[in-house]
Formats: sequence, structure tokens, C-alpha cells
Amino acid sequence: MNKQISRWFLLIILSSAVFLSVIDIFIVNVAIPSIKRGIHGSDSDIQLVIVLYLLGYAAFLITGGRAGDHYGKKNVFIVSMLLFVVTSYLCGFSQTAWQINTSRFLQGISAAFMIPQSITYIQELFPLHHDRIRALGIYGSIAGTASVIGQFLGGLLPDIHFLMDGWRLIFLINLPLGLIAVILAAIFLKDTKISKKSRFDYSGVSLLTLALITLIYPLVRGPELHWPWWSITSIALSLLLLYLFVLDQRSKLHNGHEPLVDVRLFSFKDFNIGLCAVLFYFMVQDTYFLINVILFQNGFGISSSETGIFFVFQGVGYVLASLLSLRLVPLYGKRVLQAGVLIMVTALLFHLVFFNSVTVSRYVLLPLLFIYGTGCGSVLPSLLTMALKSIPTQFAGAASGTFSTFQQTAIALGIGIVGGIFFYRLSGDTSLAGYISAYRLATSINIFLLAIVSLFLFLLPDKSQEKLFKP
Repeated sequence: MNKQISRWFLLIILSSAVFLSVIDIFIVNVAIPSIKRGIHGSDSDIQLVIVLYLLGYAAFLITGGRAGDHYGKKNVFIVSMLLFVVTSYLCGFSQTAWQINTSRFLQGISAAFMIPQSITYIQELFPLHHDRIRALGIYGSIAGTASVIGQFLGGLLPDIHFLMDGWRLIFLINLPLGLIAVILAAIFLKDTKISKKSRFDYSGVSLLTLALITLIYPLVRGPELHWPWWSITSIALSLLLLYLFVLDQRSKLHNGHEPLVDVRLFSFKDFNIGLCAVLFYFMVQDTYFLINVILFQNGFGISSSETGIFFVFQGVGYVLASLLSLRLVPLYGKRVLQAGVLIMVTALLFHLVFFNSVTVSRYVLLPLLFIYGTGCGSVLPSLLTMALKSIPTQFAGAASGTFSTFQQTAIALGIGIVGGIFFYRLSGDTSLAGYISAYRLATSINIFLLAIVSLFLFLLPDKSQEKLFKP
């Protein structure tokens, strides 16, 4: 195998990390009703199946990147992939809500350690700009493909019953893929230099993790339990922990230590506006899947397999629009993203009009899902670019890590808040009218959140502006 071929072969090995981590988000979204029945869980239990994976990922993503410098990228990639396989096994054989949610949190942490290694390896394997752009494009395409495959399998597998409940297969399929990736990585990946200069921000990770859990856990559990005193106390505690986290990060920066999050990034107005757009956009993203999947399967009585096929249409719309948007954004800037948000809002308004009966026509449902997907594909691929365009090059890595952490946290917040309102309105009313009422309320909130996204996109300047950096 010559050098040129081997680099692209290594890219496929490295891309297994993003494939598995992305597929495990989308495959769970569609299978949520089946998982709930399998673990005899409550509405908040199934919200946590999504949320805890994202929290583990968000809290440890930046630390995962530094672990590669400290212990070697090959070592961290292999160990974290193995942990992903083990935690997938634990998810697949969970018997209770507590077991699956604990395993999902650990699975998210393992994903947070393997993803940064794959991206850093790509930077090293493809030093030439045009090769790197092509490699990252393939990497991103594999992530997009994983989202579509995940939606399809998340619908198909729960309807397959062979020796075990079908929903367990959505986690167990990770085992052969992950083990093959581990073996190939052990054989073909080269060791990287270990740098002990990189130090872990243990206090920063601890404060951030505790702050996120104490904020989002009560948002998920609170509505179901009618907001007991501990849930209000926990939210108040989370705000205190976030404040202490900011003080801790500022102190480390002032004393010459490397903080988890470089707070100097927030002196850039464009970055702050971009993060606000990210916050409200990603609060909508996974909530959309959650409430539509539950409406389709529990409200309309559509099978899990057919639901998965429906969302493949949404995924295809996303992939096609994302490829087109990457060509249009350099020409038309943020107007492409604004058009995408408008398409999403328009599609959701039609959702409210047509998604109100078990007799909803497939000829209406499928095009609406496809159109909504095209809106997402017009926005998501370029949000990172818009948020980071005014950031100086030396802060690009820190800004990208902060963006990703913020992104995963926003998804978890959306599931907790909008999903919580959906289930609170449902409140055990399993009639079709109950599901439609809850769906209308949650979708209306999503439309409002997208309107806020549009506002922040409007506030973003269309061209990068030179700024003096103020520490």
C-alpha cells in the first residue's frame, strides 16, 4: 500500500469515530418509544437517554482533545473506542432506566475522547490545504451519512425480534464496527509524540460537568414530579456552579495556566452572537425528532420501521441542501442561512396544519419532512463558520472546541425544556387529541426559537471585520 493510498485508508479508520458517535444520536431518536417500553421507563427517563449522552460528550470534549497530546493520540483513540464498545454493550443489555442512562453518559464521555483524536490525525495526515479540505469533506460526508443511516436503523431494528428485543440491537451493532476499528487502528495508526506540557483542567471539567447536570437533570425530571423543592434548588445551584466555573477559568488564564475554556473568546461580539444563534438553533434540532417520533408512533400508530423510513427523507433533504449550501454561502453569506431558517419555519407551520390525524397522507408527510431537512441542511453546515469568522487564527482551536461544547449542551437543553413542556402537556393523556395538543405546543415553541435564530443571524455582520484583541 503506497503512501497516497494509505492516508485515505487511515481516513476511513479515523472516520469510524464520527460515524459511530453520530449514528448513536440519530438511531436513538427514532427508537425512543421502543426503548421506553423495553426499560419500563417514564417520559423523563427517555429524555435522559438522549440528554446524558450529550452531556457526557459536551463536558469532556475539550479535555478529550488534550488527552491525545498528553497520552498519545493513538492510545487515546484506541482506548476510547474500546470504551465506546463496552458502554454500547452495557446500553444494549440494560434492564432499568438507571442502567441505560448511566451507560449512555459514559458512552458520551468515550465519544468525547475519540472524536478529537480523529480530527487531529486528519490535520497531520493531510498537511496540504487542498488535500485537507477534501479529507475533512469526506469526514463530514460520513457524519451526514451516519445521521441518515441512524434514522433508518433506529426505525427498522426495534421491529426485529430475534433472541432479544429489537431495540437492544441499536446499541449492539456498535460492537463489531467498533472492534474492527480498534484492530485496524492498532495495526495501521502511527504513534504520535507525547507532550506533557498539556495539563488537564480537572477543576474546570468538574465544575462544568456538575453545572450542566444540576441544570438539565431537574429540567427533565421537574415537570414529571411537579417541580419538587430539590429541582428548584438544583437549578439555583447550577447557576452558582456556572459562575464559579467562569471565575475559575479567568483565574487560570490570569495565572498563566491553560483553562478548559478561554474566556477571552467572549470579548468578540460576533462570536457571542454566533453562539446565541447556535444555542437556539440546536435547542430545536433534536427536539424536532423527539416530538415527531412520539407523535407518529404513539399518536398516529405508525410502525417504528415506517417512521425510520420517513425520517430518511428528512435526512436526504438535509444532505442535498448541505452540499448545495457549502457552494452558496461563499457567494451569498448569511442570507443562505436565513433562507434555511425561513424554510424550517414554513415547514413547521405546515406540520401544524397537516399533522393532526392518523389519516395524514404520506404524499403530504414525506415532502414536508424533506423540505424541513433542506432547511436544516442550509443552516447547520455553515453555523460554525459564521460563529468563528472573526476569531483570530491563534484562537481557532479553542473557539471550535467551545462551539462544539456549546452545541451539545444546547441540544440537551432543548430536550430538557421543549421536550419537558411536550410531556408536561401530555401528562398521561394517551388519546390522539392529547398527543396533537402537546405536539402543537412544542412545535409552536420551536417556531419561536427559530425566529430568535433568525434575529441573531440578522445581527451577524456578513463580512469578517478586523478587530483588535482585548485580553
